[in-house]
Order: sequence, then C-alpha cells, then structure tokens
Amino acid sequence: MQNRLFTGYFAVVLLALFCADLAAQGTEPVTTSPQRALLNQYCVSCHNERIVAGEGSGRMADQLQLVGLALDTANIDDVAEDPELWETVVRKLRVGAMPPQPRRRPDKETYDGFRRWLEDELDRAAEERPHPGRTQAFHRLNQAEYRNVIRDLLDLDVDVATLIPADAPDQNGFDNIATSLSLSPALLERYVSAAKKISRLAIGEAPTGGAVIETYDVPLNLMQTDQQSEDLPFGSRGGTAASHYFPVDGEYQIKVRLQTNYVGYVRGVDEAHEIEFRLDGERIAQFTFGGEAPGTPSPISFSGNIRGTDDWEDYFLHADDPLELTIQVPAGPHTIGVTFPRETWEEEGVRQPRQTAFALAVNEMPDTNPRLNSLQITGPLSVSGLGETPSRRRIFSCSPEAVSEERACAQDILATLARRAYRRPANATDVDTLMEFYQAGRLEGTFDKGIQFALERLLTDPDFLYRVERDPVDMPSGSNYEITDVELASRLSFFLWSSIPDDELLAVAEQGTLSDSAVLETQVRRMMADPRSQAMVDNFVGQWLYLRNMRGVYPDPNIFPQFDENLRDAFLRETELFIGNQLQADTTLLEMLSADYTYVDQRLAEHYGIPGVYGNRFRRVVLDDTQRGGLLGHGSVMTVTSYPNRTSPVLRGKWVLENLLGAPPPEPPPDIPALEEERDGEPVSLREAMAQHRENPSCSVCHAPMDPIGFSLQNYDAIGGWRDLNEGGTPVDASGVLPDGAAFEGRAGLRDLLLNRPDDFVGTVTEKLLTYALGRGTEYYDTPVVRKIVRDAASGNYRWSSIILGIVKSTPFQMRRSDS
Repeated sequence: MQNRLFTGYFAVVLLALFCADLAAQGTEPVTTSPQRALLNQYCVSCHNERIVAGEGSGRMADQLQLVGLALDTANIDDVAEDPELWETVVRKLRVGAMPPQPRRRPDKETYDGFRRWLEDELDRAAEERPHPGRTQAFHRLNQAEYRNVIRDLLDLDVDVATLIPADAPDQNGFDNIATSLSLSPALLERYVSAAKKISRLAIGEAPTGGAVIETYDVPLNLMQTDQQSEDLPFGSRGGTAASHYFPVDGEYQIKVRLQTNYVGYVRGVDEAHEIEFRLDGERIAQFTFGGEAPGTPSPISFSGNIRGTDDWEDYFLHADDPLELTIQVPAGPHTIGVTFPRETWEEEGVRQPRQTAFALAVNEMPDTNPRLNSLQITGPLSVSGLGETPSRRRIFSCSPEAVSEERACAQDILATLARRAYRRPANATDVDTLMEFYQAGRLEGTFDKGIQFALERLLTDPDFLYRVERDPVDMPSGSNYEITDVELASRLSFFLWSSIPDDELLAVAEQGTLSDSAVLETQVRRMMADPRSQAMVDNFVGQWLYLRNMRGVYPDPNIFPQFDENLRDAFLRETELFIGNQLQADTTLLEMLSADYTYVDQRLAEHYGIPGVYGNRFRRVVLDDTQRGGLLGHGSVMTVTSYPNRTSPVLRGKWVLENLLGAPPPEPPPDIPALEEERDGEPVSLREAMAQHRENPSCSVCHAPMDPIGFSLQNYDAIGGWRDLNEGGTPVDASGVLPDGAAFEGRAGLRDLLLNRPDDFVGTVTEKLLTYALGRGTEYYDTPVVRKIVRDAASGNYRWSSIILGIVKSTPFQMRRSDS
C-alpha cells in the first residue's frame, strides 16, 4: 500500500513538472510520460544518439561518446527493453553526479524519486526474467586458495609464494576472478614443480640435493626496542620468531646475522650484550657478544673511507660470526625464536632523532643496542628418521603390516585424498589413475614412496587445480539451472574459507540436502564461526579496502621519519582486527563507519595520540570521536590512498566513491593537463588548484563528486597522522559540497553522509562480496539481486550474517545459465 501511494505521489509530481514544461515549450506531445519529460528536460541535451554516434566535438563529447547513453531514443516507459542502460543511469544517479554543474537540476525530491522509481521498475523486470549469469566452467585456484587447500588437505602450512607466482587482481579488484586465472605452460611447470616439493614434504622425504638454506630477513626499518612477538618471551627486545617446517627428524644449523651499516660493520658491539635462541618457546642457547673490540677504530662517521687497524676491522666485520648452533629437531612445524634480553638504560648526552633513510643505512651506531638482521636455518645436515608430523597423520589413514596389505591400504588412502582434493565423491577412474602412479613409485622404493608419487599426480590433476562446473547433458543454450549440491559446497567453502569443503560440508552435499534453506543456513553459520573464516578478512577485505597495498607503500622518510615497519604492521593489524571481530560478532555493516572504538598497540596508540597503551599486545580502546572512529579514521586507509610525499584528495575521493558508494568515476582521458602549482610566482594551494581543474567541464564531471570527499579527509596526513595544517602550512579546510547540494565537513561529516545513505553503502559492500563469492564481475542483471539482499537485510539492521546468507541463497550463487 505504501509503495502504491508513493508511486501515485511521484507520478503527480512528475506530471506537474511535465505540464509546466509543456506550457513553457509547447512542443511535448500529450502522450509523453512524466519520466520521458524529465529526461528530455535535464538529460538528452548531452546524452543523445547524435553525440553517441560521434557527431559532437571536444573533450566533453568524447567522454559522452565513451559513456554511450543515448537517452533520447531509449524507452524509459519499458526499462525491460534495455536494463543494462538503465542500470548505468541508476549508478550515475547514486552520488548525484548528473546533471553536472552548472546545468539545471531537478529538486532533490524529484531526483531521488526518479531513481527509486527506476530501481523499482528494473527490479520488477528482473523478477519476471531472472538471469543468474554464468560462471566459468573452469576456475583455477589462485595462490591464496592453493595455500589454504594444501593446509586443509595435507595439514601442511607451506609458503607457496616461493613455489607459484601471485595472481594479480583484475578490473573488479579481486584475484579470484576466473576469467583472469589462466594457466600458461610456464605456470603449469611451476605447479608440477610445487606438487613434487609439497608431496615430498608431506610424506617426510629429505630434500633432494642435500641441505636446504632458508633465510628469514628482518627489515632494516623495523624498530627492535620491545617484545617483537607473542612467540618471544616477556622481557625480551627485538629479534624475530619464524615458523619453519622441518622436513625430517635430523640435525639443523641455526645462524643469525646482526644489523650492519652499509660497509658491513656490526652495530651495537661497543658493549657486551646477550642473545637467546629458542625452539617452540624453550631456550636452547644463549650467547654473549660485543665489548671486546681490539685495536684502533676508524673515526666515527668515516667508516668505509678511513680504516681502523686490521684487528679492529676484523672484529667489527665479523662480530656476529660465532652466533650459530647445530641442534637435533624433530620433523614438523616449529617456531625458532631469536631475541635479546631487554636492557633498561638511558642514552647519555643530547637526545638524538631516530635514524632514517640515508643515516640509517650509513651510520655505524656502535654504542646502540644491537639488532637482528636475519635468521638462517640450514638442513637437514643429517637424517635420523621420518618423524611423526601432522601431515603424515593426515595422509596415512592406515599402515600396512605386510606387503599383502599395501594395495588395499593405498586405495583407502588415495580414495580419501581424492574425495577431499577433487571436492566430490571419488570414482573408480580417479582411484585407478592414482594407483597407477602408486605402483610406479612402489617399484622404485617403499610404500611411502608409492603414496608420494600418487600424491604428486593428484596435486597436478585438473580436478584439483580447477573448480569445475559442468552444464547438464542436453541442456539448451541460455537455460537457467540449479547447480548440484556438491558444486554448491565448493562455491560456499571457497567463498567463506578460500579453501576446500571440510568432511561435514562435503557429506551434507553428497546427501543432497545442502540446498535445503535451513541446512544451508546452519552450515554457513558454522563455517563463519570457524577460524578458517579469517580468509574473508585476509582475501576479501584485504583487496576491497586495498590493505594488501600496505606492504608496497614506502612514504618518503625525509618527510615522514616516524614511519617504520612497526607502524606498517600495526596499521594492517588494526583494520584486520576491527573488521574480523565485527564479522565474528555479527554486527551491522554500518558499524564499520560508526564505530567509536578501534584496536591498537603501543606503537599505533602513540601515532594516534591515545594515552595509556603499553606493549605490543593489541587491545580494544574507546575513542572520543574527535579525530578517530570507524574505517575513515584508520591509518591503513589513509596511507594506501596517499602519495609517498603528500596526501591526495583525488585518490581518497576515488577510494570512497568506488569502495563505499559503488559509483567509481570513469577513467580520465589521456590528455588531462597537470595541476597548476604556481600562479604569478606564488604557490597555489591544492584546493585552489583542484578548483581551477574543475572549471573544465570535462574534468568537473568526475571531480565534482570526488574532490569534496577527498578534501574532507585532509586532516589526515599521508601516513594517517592527525594534522591541523596542510603541507604548505595553511589551515586544513575539510569542508565539502556534493553536486546534489549535500554539505559536510571532515571525517565525521563524511561518515554521517554515508550513514544517511545506508542502502548505498551496504549495497556497495554486498556487490563487492557477490563479485568475490562468484569469482566473476557483477553484471547489470545482478544489480536487482543486490538491491533485494539489501532490502531483506534492512529489517535486521544490515548484519553481516544477513548479507552473507542473502548472497549464498541468491539466484546467481545457486544457479547458472547454460552455454551449450
């Protein structure tokens, strides 16, 4: 009833507008609908067939031609004729970007009413003609999925980055999009090589070619002044804790190198210090070094140019040579920790600034605390046994006592592995193929060798490397059909875990009950409570919010000397904990914007100016909402949307439009002029330069909604620190006005603007999640599905579970369109 009343009211408003326009122009035919009249009055002067056909001139006409909206000939009275075009119009209307300033615009009530009417018509048309889209028949595992699958299949945590290359995200922003996951001959060779190494590790075979050297480097800019990890003891300082997989029981060498300056002089050895080696938290060795320099040193700051005496040079170049030991380590994953006992002392003399950039690389710093540069593990130097590792326990479900029992045991092992690895019931052909390789390996050696051969074959099988979805036999092209429960189980597990279904999920799928709504919801809630759902944070959130880019960000150390690796890690950990805990608590998605809390350790608290936080443990703190609160106050977001030497309102505005409002601006044309940096010999502020840039109509189309959003975040510098002055020393002006007239100021104002449009924000997150879940870009026919999920979730205050369940139960997730 309410919808009918609104529709009637909106029709009256449009009809009045139409009549007024008719009286003024006297040219509209009486049969023109109110919607057509609105388009004719405000839109078709630019978006018309003549411009789209290339008959216009100038940069604006070129952009309009690329957009391709001929609204003068499009049938607004039957949007089902071209829903793709009208969904594009809806997206343009979302942030009020059209018509661009200074052209006339309808009032806000008419503007928003037309958008809602258009969405309702599109949703009605989509309901009558559902279109689930078509996922790719072959969907290769990406690097992150491959790592997780090996972990869950073999109980083996391997750094696959050294085995196969990372997959780049496509234009949708994710690296799990099937169309971009091709398999070249070179990449296939990498998978074959990885399968051989992983199968040998899993079985417990010593590396071919002798001992392997693996080095764990410690970044130069990591401040080693406190307990570095929860795996290192309380009261320690600096160092590192490395999780390392020891392939067999045997003898291994552990060696460390201390930080040096650019000519190799070990730092911090003027005084004696201690260093500890630990295995799984237990101290296994302790060394004392330093304080024994003989001879005459080179003058301070002249190292590399003026030599000290030979004995002094030899000591300072090789002071860390004795810091090594050889020990017996049982096979399997273990944590090797190296750290210094904390020494409490205060430096004498004038307090010096932190060493950064050139000084950090060059200065000797002989009287400072030593720092770890690298941890090197070599081995096995000798082998004493296979050991009892988690992976062997996972693989060997039986152990034959006699040769006559081996074949049956091998079949049992390989059938179990094949079912898990192929994500479906293993048939006789699957097992027979693996048994052929088992027999070949068994002829070369032991029962274990046969299993290793078969496992190597399994890890290169197309049914392992690809998620395969097949059309039903004789299905007419263009038909919609429900995917099988087994295929649904794979979609679900790779969505929530980035990995294979576990035994429970696969068993439910094999029983044919997973597609039952109640059963499906039970499984989704169980999986979201599982620690493996952290993959949603690592892979979805990490790419959606650009958190993965933090590892490649290097702010200018001369401008931001306070940025170090500790702060980089803290930025990442804050946002991961922030959203990860919201997912587990099943909060509303709006809390990502409205939260009055965050997670900090001492390093991050100091950066944010939050008092009373000590140590490297992250804890939840309540904020006063003046400077921080929600995602828009996170240092990670502010850093990845800045340049190394300054902030960028354009990058930040684009990030908000694309990731929070779902209205990404089009790509800029190639001949955009550079910003004016000076005027009459005087420097021009960034806001003034951007305002002049927007005076060009072709630039204003994109920058009018983008720049005000970016400027509202100017109180944060390029590493997320709060400031009241811009780079040029002028006071920060964080005010902004969108093309639709909405005014706001600062982070709080932008937050409120977004919260006042909950459907737009939640709809954007839902669309991103749907893209990630399907492994394909969303199309115009998916947009009504997104709107329905958001409408249904509104009654539950947009909780994470409502959105995720809405996606899992949606037509695109449970159905597919046939191709042949």
